[in-house]
Parts: sequence; C-alpha cells; structure tokens
Amino acid sequence: MSAAPTRVFIARLAGIAVFDPAGDQVGRVRDVVVALRLAPRPPRVLGLVVEVAPRRTVFLPITRVTVIEADAIIFDGRLNMRRFQKRESETLAIAEMLDRTVRFCDSGEPVSVVDVAMEPTRTRDWLVAKVAVRRRTGRGLRKRGESLIVDWDAVEGFSAVEHGQGAAGLIAAFERMKPADLANIVHELPPKRRAEVAVALDDERLADVLEELPEDDQVEILGDLGVERAADVLEAMGPDDAADLLGELPAEQRERLLTLMEPQDAAPVRRLLTYPDESAGGLMTSDPVIVPPDATVAEALALIRRPDLNPALAAQVYVCRPPTATPTGQYLGTVHFQKLLREPPPTLVSGIVDAELDPLRPTMSLEAVAMFLATYNLVAGAVVDENGHLLGAVTIDDVLDHLLPEDWRESVMDAAAEGSADPEEEALRGTT
Repeated sequence: MSAAPTRVFIARLAGIAVFDPAGDQVGRVRDVVVALRLAPRPPRVLGLVVEVAPRRTVFLPITRVTVIEADAIIFDGRLNMRRFQKRESETLAIAEMLDRTVRFCDSGEPVSVVDVAMEPTRTRDWLVAKVAVRRRTGRGLRKRGESLIVDWDAVEGFSAVEHGQGAAGLIAAFERMKPADLANIVHELPPKRRAEVAVALDDERLADVLEELPEDDQVEILGDLGVERAADVLEAMGPDDAADLLGELPAEQRERLLTLMEPQDAAPVRRLLTYPDESAGGLMTSDPVIVPPDATVAEALALIRRPDLNPALAAQVYVCRPPTATPTGQYLGTVHFQKLLREPPPTLVSGIVDAELDPLRPTMSLEAVAMFLATYNLVAGAVVDENGHLLGAVTIDDVLDHLLPEDWRESVMDAAAEGSADPEEEALRGTT
C-alpha cells in the first residue's frame, strides 16, 4: 500500500470519499469490517463498507486499498458490486465497537470506547492495534473523563454481548449523513444496537430517520422508546408520516400515544386518520406552505427556502384567506415556485395566483390523484373540501410510496445485488 499512514482511527473514516485510480469518486465509507480473534491477538481488518448509491453498500477488501488520506481513500479499481451482507463472524467497527464498555485487564476499571485504530503490518495486513477509551469516573488523581490510547491487549470485553451500550460515538461518526442513509444503517443493525441508537438520537433526528424506515422497523423502534418519548418523536414527525405510523399500531396503543401528544400536534394527525389510506385525504400532509393574499413574493420565497421543508412541498405555495391554518383557510389558488422566481419581490401573491386548476378532493382515490399530478406535470396538489377550505396537500413522494409494493423500502434495503462471488473477497473473509 503506497502512502499508507502508520495508524488510522476508524471513526474518522466515516463519510470519507472513495476514489478509483482515475480519480472518479465511486462512493463513501460507511464502516470498517473486522474479524475478532482469540485474545490477546488484535482483530484483523477485512475491508470497508462503501456506499456506492443511495441505500446500496458493497464490500471493498482492505487488500485493494492503495492510499488512505485524511479526506480520501483510493483503491485499485476492482470492486464487486454485489451488496454487502455482514457475516456472523464479522464485526462492524463503527456500528458495533464504539461506545462499548470494556475493562482494563490489569485493574478491571471500566472505560468507554471512543474509537479504535488500525495499523498496517509488514505483510500488508491491517490490525486493530489501539483503542481510544475514556474513563467514566475519577480514581485517585485521575481526572474524570480522561481519554487514553491503549494497546488492544490492555482491555477486555469486546467479544461479550453488552446490554445498555451507548451510541454517542456511532451517531457522531455519521452526524452529517442524510436521514435516508442513516436509516439504511439503522435497518442493518442488530435489534439491540438499533434500540440503543434510537435512544441516543434527538427527537427531530429520530423522526427524520423513522420516516425513511420500513414499517416493521418503525413499529419496533417506537415500541422500544417508551410511551412518553414515543409521543415526543411523533410530534416531531410530519403529520402524514405520524398518521401512517400510528395506523400500524393497535387502537389502544394509538389512542394512548395521541393522548400524550400536544393537542396542537395530535389534532391534524387525528384528522388524517379519519381518511382511508389510499385516498387524497389519507395521502396528504396537513402542513403545506400557506400564505394570505396580501403576502409578497419575497415573503413566499422566504417560506419555501426553509431547509427542513420537503422539496415537493417547497414547489408551490397555497394562497388562502385568513385564518390560513388548515382546515380553516378559504382556498384561493396556488402559486408555483417558478412563478415566484419570475416576479419582482414586492409583487403580491394574489396577483399571480393560479385559480384555474381545480384542486383535489379528500375522497379521490390514489389512482385519481396520480393521474391528476401526471396530467398537469405537478409534484404536489392542494386538497380542498366541499366548502372550499384547504385541508392539506398531496406530494408526489407520498403517491409513489403508496403505488409501490408495501415492502418496497425493506426490499431496497435487503435485496442482494446480482453478481458473482469475488474470489479474493471470499478468501479474505473466509479466514474469519
């Protein structure tokens, strides 16, 4: 391996770009696969888990890595595109080793694992030779929270199943990851580790991740949180996503969670639950971008610039007479974001509103909604009741979510890619 460092801390590899010899980026590092061995022998590094496309990870043998730098990894260009599947004898260094409690062999003192470091050998192997740990409590003159880097054989406890393992290190390693990508990692974790990660995530981040997970994972994680925390997370979710998740729960559990939610958050969710799943009312979100007729183009643009706003919802604003909150506002029409971009900032939205396009009705079927969006080349459409009140908006992503098979998220996450076995990979991973 050329330009190889003498020590690489594995948590720092998370998210680093992976390049082929021509300089083209093929993906990003998501984890490092290691094989634990009988003590005191340090684990052997087998390779990297590389995300080459959304929700698709492959295995890159460490023997094919030629350069490791602070912001890039280069390999020899050979990459088997078969989907990565962890084997029982393998351990994911970032997902499963960080935050673990281990003990010093000499004193038995418990410490938390902050990171692990791999080092190359003369035979081109890489071994996990060092462990970065943090002391939990002060002992004598030792400072509380003191960090140390020790040899692998100086600690013990990596091979045991640990209950109550934290997840702060894992979350820190992937803090810049998009919710859909983090959901893919959470889906692949063992149930115990998945629950630990869910507990460590803040409400907003966990809500974003839940919205990207298969329904079975959503229900499992929500059940592990406890009702108080589960209600807080449901409040942080979009009303339509929260309604979809609650719709999968038994009636008694659903009602208990709705009761614990803040009334202003529970009310729109309750309304959405009254509509059939595959109707415009069941598909819509009750929180689109709404402005009064005297709002300016500048004010409307400021609202759709919000970074937390779904791109489909940001594609248009809906103009209503006050009060503008759903389901009370009198719907006047829609202004598409391209129209906003073409008009001077002081222009009133009432002067550029599109009132000719008939809105969706809450009882319209999924197929009718899909044909409506396709006919008018829209990514979202207003849902209005018989009295002209804006109830919400249906976005194209929710339509696709319901048109695809029910288990499409899980199928995308779990389906193995076609491809033949890689002899070098099998020889490397077969030694574990």
